[in-house]
Amino acid sequence: MTRSADGSVTDASGDGRVRWRSEAATGGTLVVTAPATGTALAEVPEAAVADVDRAVSRAVRAQREWAAATYDQRAAVLRRAARLLEADPDRLRRWLVPEAGSAHGKASFEVGLVVSELDESAALASQPYGELLRSSKPRLSMARRVPLGVVGVISPFNFPGILSMRSVAPALAVGNAVVLKPDPRTPISGGLALAELLAEAGLPDGLLTVLPGGADVGQALVSHPGVPCLSFTGSTPAGRRIGAAAAPLLKRVHLELGGNNALLVLPDADVGAAASAAAWGSFLHQGQICMTAGRHLVPASLADEFTAQLADKARAVPVGDPADEGNALGPLIDERQRDQVHRLVTDSVERGAVLRAGGTYDGLFYRPTVLADVPVDSPAFREEIFGPVAPVVTYETVDEAIEIINDSEYGLSVGILTSDAFGAFELAGRIEAGMVHVNDQTVDDEATIPFGGMKASGVGGHFGGARANLESFTETQWITVQSSIERYPF
Repeated sequence: MTRSADGSVTDASGDGRVRWRSEAATGGTLVVTAPATGTALAEVPEAAVADVDRAVSRAVRAQREWAAATYDQRAAVLRRAARLLEADPDRLRRWLVPEAGSAHGKASFEVGLVVSELDESAALASQPYGELLRSSKPRLSMARRVPLGVVGVISPFNFPGILSMRSVAPALAVGNAVVLKPDPRTPISGGLALAELLAEAGLPDGLLTVLPGGADVGQALVSHPGVPCLSFTGSTPAGRRIGAAAAPLLKRVHLELGGNNALLVLPDADVGAAASAAAWGSFLHQGQICMTAGRHLVPASLADEFTAQLADKARAVPVGDPADEGNALGPLIDERQRDQVHRLVTDSVERGAVLRAGGTYDGLFYRPTVLADVPVDSPAFREEIFGPVAPVVTYETVDEAIEIINDSEYGLSVGILTSDAFGAFELAGRIEAGMVHVNDQTVDDEATIPFGGMKASGVGGHFGGARANLESFTETQWITVQSSIERYPF
């Protein structure tokens, strides 16, 4: 048996299914299934709305002592968690593969991101947290960062480990407690396994409570008056609803939302290298990434060659049960997502797009798909697909390409492929996106960078890097000190 930071206990039964017990979640039982096979993997406690209030009350009590701890005590817990996971990556990877449908390479990469996030957050705890300010009076004037108290985190299914930990770890590092609601399809790799790791590393009880549950639990967390900060990663429509619900409470809300990211191939680019980058950017983890390359802009002079090479790569990608390490891609998360992807593909073909590869599925396994001659007003080009689909559009001039890129409600990530890197760097200033990668595809993230997008892709720059994390998970307090009581006229 293993006890986690939220009081849960796991044990394996004779049928091989893991059952998680918890006093924190009292709403019933949630059966976790593998999207690749439909097999029941585990039973986890499902949270009820009433559990949110209990979790917040527990977090408030635990947070006071945690905030009073020295920075090195908090950092030590996060460092120990990083070393534990580094020594045994399978403790998370064994859930990422079946639960999230992650291929082994993607799962291993995600585990590495979680380790990096824990290490960077441990370093965050020792960062300078204030500054001396000028004053017209003879006094000490300073601003310092203080914990917010309880941070609510709502995380998605696609990269459940890192997209939970990138809020959980920095929030804990600077003295907050956290109530985490992972996606109900990935409650273990997105929550319970992380809590277990941190508990083993020495995180005191009450500081991280995991509440697997549905939208009603998320709504309760958003509206709870004891949660002054809410960190959400998910779709743009859901983010808009959360922002609207939190506004009357004057709650601090961090939103990392959707994207319809452009990969711009310039006329001087190496076509073979560009096709390789394009395939990775569109097909990695079945395209279920907010940074996925969802729009490929290619000069008309290179379009036939580029599309042919991209289609060849799409046909060669092995797709199947991620338990088999030979499969590069696994399943889409559920039937609803598969049907949405297929609708966008078929509707776009009906509007004139040419299917060059893919466009078919077997169960939840959707073949990597390449669409050529895609009209710019077609669904596959205008909407976030969240599937392994690469729509290709041609352009005549770079100015036209920039206009097409910016003509989107999203503004998350853009890649520019070229033999003139500095020229592409100059183009980046004309692009409305939170991230621009010259000579790389659109999917990239590091714990040291302020991750975020523009426009409908969310409130940018709120995850990663010491400055962004301090701004996100602390409040500014102004303090003045003078040697004697100030005298006033009355």
